[in-house]
Amino acid sequence: MRLTTLSDYALRVLMYSAASGDTLLTIEETARTYQISRAHLMKVVNILVRHGFLKGLRGRSGGFMLAKSPDSIVVGDVIRATEPDFALVECFATGNQCIVTGCCKLPSMLNEALNAFIATLDRYTIADLMLKKSDFSIPKKARSFGTRGPTIRVAARA
Repeated sequence: MRLTTLSDYALRVLMYSAASGDTLLTIEETARTYQISRAHLMKVVNILVRHGFLKGLRGRSGGFMLAKSPDSIVVGDVIRATEPDFALVECFATGNQCIVTGCCKLPSMLNEALNAFIATLDRYTIADLMLKKSDFSIPKKARSFGTRGPTIRVAARA
């Protein structure tokens, strides 16, 4: 399973907001910090405001900040709000045309895996992901995980 860029950016915005405390942030500052599109970030912030994760203030001196404490924002809730669907295979989506839908065992196995994935995310809050404000000022090369990104470990089958 792969999360959308929307979910990725939403978690980044919430982490940055949490690290900033009560400081009002701007989309421009956040886009510059993460080196991502201002337009895309505006969409992300609007969704987070609509779902009550952020508080937005319009106008010339506007911006955004967390709407509640970092320990009350559940990561699973953020993912539910930002992912368009969890249709891992065709039969999970509307308009299913698979001819073995009635007897296939794949959906129950994938649904179990999806529920385990979401249940894991439900155990964590933005407080668990918090960084210090100074972590965002580290030069890009110094905080890089290299070209391959962080190491992903998948448990071997017993």
